[in-house]
Amino acid sequence: MSAPRLNILVTGGSGASGIAVARALRGVGHRVFTVGSDQARIDAAAKEAGDGVTGLVCDLAQLEDVRQLRADVSASGGTVDGVIHLVGGWRGAKGIADQTDEDWDFLERGAITTLRNVSRTFFDDIAGSPCGRFSMVSSTAVDKPTAASASYVAAKAAAEAWTMAMADGFRRAAAANGAASNEAGDASDGAGNRSAGNNDGGTKSAGEAAAVVLVVKALVDDAMRRNHPDRKFPGATDVEDLARAVVGLFDTEAIGLNGSRLLLAP
Repeated sequence: MSAPRLNILVTGGSGASGIAVARALRGVGHRVFTVGSDQARIDAAAKEAGDGVTGLVCDLAQLEDVRQLRADVSASGGTVDGVIHLVGGWRGAKGIADQTDEDWDFLERGAITTLRNVSRTFFDDIAGSPCGRFSMVSSTAVDKPTAASASYVAAKAAAEAWTMAMADGFRRAAAANGAASNEAGDASDGAGNRSAGNNDGGTKSAGEAAAVVLVVKALVDDAMRRNHPDRKFPGATDVEDLARAVVGLFDTEAIGLNGSRLLLAP
């Protein structure tokens, strides 16, 4: 499968992973909008990612701001085909008793609220795209929670559950579209012939949108290695490997991709 030129939104675009993902997507010809919370940082990140990457500012925890983001992107480049959600953050503690409300509020806002707002706002665009994709980055810690990471893992698990619910939504949208396609295809033509559910005339076929969870233990980039030459970062996934995996989502058939949880940890 070869993806056409698409409009792709990268949230959390100011960080190293956002820059790598935006650069990789732009490198294969997609139009990329990268989103951050600070104008100067996202402008610098978009510039680093390369020509053709547009930096935008939005508070993704505010639903009305996300709706305005959709309006701005649509006015500039048309509807969005894909969202790569890289917003998150980390908070830890010693155990269960000292998990703080402040840490939970931070994690809930970053890992859950932003994802809910972005997915609700762009769901119809992605579902209606010929190659719609939504992905988030989660953690291997979800598979084996520890007391110290309880709030973090709970937030990530909730975000994963929401993403899997999106996958079900895409399946239902594809099924409804397939039923509509079959109904249209079964109509008689001028010669009295009938076609059984073909997709001629540009009708979208079922199963073209996918929601995917990309799972890592941690992310690492060259700057981190330079700043910490004594560290080995065992099990970490390089942001460039994450970027290649994201590009691959748009080259893989949705029917086998939707609802998957792809492990990127070595």
